[in-house]
Amino acid sequence: MSTKYRRDGTPYPEGNEGLFQWAKDAESFAYRIVKQETLPNGYWVSTVWMGLDHNFARMFNPDLPPLIFETMVKNPTGRWEDFQERYSTENDAIIGHLEAVEEYSKK
Repeated sequence: MSTKYRRDGTPYPEGNEGLFQWAKDAESFAYRIVKQETLPNGYWVSTVWMGLDHNFARMFNPDLPPLIFETMVKNPTGRWEDFQERYSTENDAIIGHLEAVEEYSKK
């Protein structure tokens, strides 16, 4: 079973207890959303907590940090851009969000 992580990066307990705690947090829109905004040019930047480790390289190197946050961008037509960044900490996710906003504000 994969390890699940809270927004502060601490792991949930193993087994059903942790699964149920993660699921409860994942149901909360306020808990999942780090930042979301529509830019004046119509691009939408979304940064969310996933809680599931998306750092697949950890299979080969468990010393790597888990990637539990993600930023993605939709263009003005509503299609996802070819942009996806993942982060280990909420602080890194916020910085990444701001960088994506800056990049897509120029389009």
